[in-house]
Amino acid sequence: MEIRIKSLKFDADAKLIAYVEKKVSKLEKFFDGLETVDVVLSLLSEPDNKNVKLQAHIPGDELVIERSARTFEEAVTEAVDLMKEKVVRAKEKKFDK
Repeated sequence: MEIRIKSLKFDADAKLIAYVEKKVSKLEKFFDGLETVDVVLSLLSEPDNKNVKLQAHIPGDELVIERSARTFEEAVTEAVDLMKEKVVRAKEKKFDK
């Protein structure tokens, strides 16, 4: 699985990138068919201005989760937890056919 991280409107430091990679790499445990996961980190103008968008590419489908929080770590954790559920559902749907 390939993890591509892009930060918009700011430069992400190495610690944040390492945190994102560690969290997102856990998704592979739930479905071996994950090809790539694109992570977009961006700043918004709202109070909870840290936004994370996860796009997981599996054969024949693309799963998207977007979360905003006070910190990038919170947003990444929430997004990855929701993506786990979505990946498991997609895997079950694919193999139930």
